[in-house]
Amino acid sequence: MMKSSVYGLLLLLGLMLPSAADFLESIMITHMHMQMPLLVISGIFMAKFFQNRFTGFFAKWNENGVPGILLFSIIMVYWSLPRTMDEALTLTSVEVFKFISLPFLAGVPLRDSWPKLSSFWKHALIIFFTILFLALGWLYIWSPVQLCNNYLVIEQITLGWGFISTAFAMVVYLIYSYFMDFSKYE
Repeated sequence: MMKSSVYGLLLLLGLMLPSAADFLESIMITHMHMQMPLLVISGIFMAKFFQNRFTGFFAKWNENGVPGILLFSIIMVYWSLPRTMDEALTLTSVEVFKFISLPFLAGVPLRDSWPKLSSFWKHALIIFFTILFLALGWLYIWSPVQLCNNYLVIEQITLGWGFISTAFAMVVYLIYSYFMDFSKYE
């Protein structure tokens, strides 16, 4: 149980190494679709530590899982904006905020909230992110201007197709979950 927290911390520290951060941030799609999800995953791994340490806080603050998912969604939408990606590369304070907000304000609340949510809320969240990723894919692919000053237009288009592909995968999952009875596996 606590092993996963150590792995999460090690993953976070590894992602914070300047060489790893520079490498993952050098290409737009690895910045958005690799570094940022890995930061969230590090928070998911570390969440058990915080859940055990602050049991009362999570029970009171995130009783039904909705506040945690709302915080997760706000943080993820914020980091999906082109300007925030640019600022993370040019402003140290925004870069530090990325390494704090994604693990601790997105990953930890996601781990705490997901089991508490009803299937309606889980599907609503996936539908929300599917629509968001389709919109962002459209924005990054068909924008007539360069959205991020630190990346080339071709990288912007590649990121857009990454968003479209992820949205397609979410649609496949939603169709699959419509025909599956998950209660048989609980």
